[in-house]
Amino acid sequence: MIRTAKTENGTVRGLPAADPRITSFKGIPFAAPPVGINRWRAPQPCEDWEGVRDCFEFAPISVQDTPGIGDDIYCREWHVDPEIPMSEDCLYLNIWTNAKSTEDKLPVLVWYFGGGFQWGYTAEMEFDGERLARRGVVVVTVNYRLGAFGFLSHPQLTAEQPDAPANFGALDQQAGLRWVKRNIAAFGGDPDNITIAGQSAGGGSVLAQMACKDNAGYFRKAAVFSGMFRSPYVVNDFFIPMSLERAGKLGERLFEKLGVKTLEEARQLDAGYIRQTYSDMRNTEGVMFAIVNDGHFCTEDPMAAFYHGTRNRVPVFAGNTGDEFIEGLHVDTYEDMEKACREILGDKADKFLSLAGKERSWCGFAPMSPCEIGVKTAFRAEEKLPAPQKCWYYRFVPDIPGDDHPGTFHSCDLWFFFDTIAKCSRPYTGRHYDIARQMCDYWVNFIKTGDPNGCDITGAQLPAWEAYTTENGAEMEFTSQGAVAKREDDPFTDFLIDYVMEREDII
Repeated sequence: MIRTAKTENGTVRGLPAADPRITSFKGIPFAAPPVGINRWRAPQPCEDWEGVRDCFEFAPISVQDTPGIGDDIYCREWHVDPEIPMSEDCLYLNIWTNAKSTEDKLPVLVWYFGGGFQWGYTAEMEFDGERLARRGVVVVTVNYRLGAFGFLSHPQLTAEQPDAPANFGALDQQAGLRWVKRNIAAFGGDPDNITIAGQSAGGGSVLAQMACKDNAGYFRKAAVFSGMFRSPYVVNDFFIPMSLERAGKLGERLFEKLGVKTLEEARQLDAGYIRQTYSDMRNTEGVMFAIVNDGHFCTEDPMAAFYHGTRNRVPVFAGNTGDEFIEGLHVDTYEDMEKACREILGDKADKFLSLAGKERSWCGFAPMSPCEIGVKTAFRAEEKLPAPQKCWYYRFVPDIPGDDHPGTFHSCDLWFFFDTIAKCSRPYTGRHYDIARQMCDYWVNFIKTGDPNGCDITGAQLPAWEAYTTENGAEMEFTSQGAVAKREDDPFTDFLIDYVMEREDII
């Protein structure tokens, strides 16, 4: 087993995981602490150390609202520890490996957590990489700066550091990926077989990393869980990077609330004060800092880059849960719905209404997941490009047990893809464990080869999963009975996807 590894900055020592065939390395620094003069700067090189550094525990989480103090579903599900250490010094990553030597060249997963670019951390229970490592994957989870620390824009930043004026959290992710490319061989990983993956904002991060031209050659595959959003009903600005100028005005507003006029003054403020001031501003004004079009890391809407083929084009594994973010036209009567359709859809309204039908649009509700639309529009656009990359669509719809009857809520599939549901407090039974095993096996096959098909850990062949195309509408639905291959055959869904693809204001 690899219990110690020599990185570019020094030697690190890990511990046997619960399975002693796995070694976990937690809290490996991949960049200098982003504090003091390094606050709101691109990640700087990590300093070397002497001797062997023990990497036995997760490093502190990024500065954010204290987790685990509410009663929402996510605090009950996994943000359970309000005492978890938190620090602005947070640029660390974690590795799980079952390699026996540095010559093993195992496939590598680089994971970015979600949380709206405001919350989240690599120490969340569901992100334990041990079950994937048992299947022969080197798992790396990368921490990054959040909220006001990770995604502030300000005219003074643009003037002082024009090559990296914003998107510091995304640059952290990129720095972690590049560290992996340079160092993962020491942990038995193959630097030429890296998959980047993430969920929700982590999935959006994967899209942004795919769209960044500087990342060419750093990864071979990508997986996006519940992170590709497009709606036929509304344009949600949060999912489209705003201009640096507009974002800079929000940064100026934050400086006003902080009571500072200069970047130097802001860099001297206490991190806790900035956190609370930004949190108050976000909660009262709805302001959420996220990825912006800075002309360097981000040069266009990452979804548009997918549509136009200007991304780093690699195979993609993507999908959504069945109950997340369902939206439609919410009105009181069918007549009101018809009126709203004509206002929103123009000359497409008649076709929409005929395909939706009065039964489906009862009380003016024509449901559809913007995640599903986002994934399928992107996949259909890829299909039209020269030498299209294969793309694989899934939908997660099993029963989720619990007194709260939550349905397949946003993020609940993470326990299954990581095969970590034994850590969850919900009363999962044997068949749920079977679903998790299948889902994890499909994902691992994709990480290894770029194709989810193959065998599960018992050696049995998994149900065949075809790549998605417009013609075959291939889907893999994870149900209470396990994986079920399906074909999309709903003209209404086709209409919505085609409509979104044609809307220039959306793409």
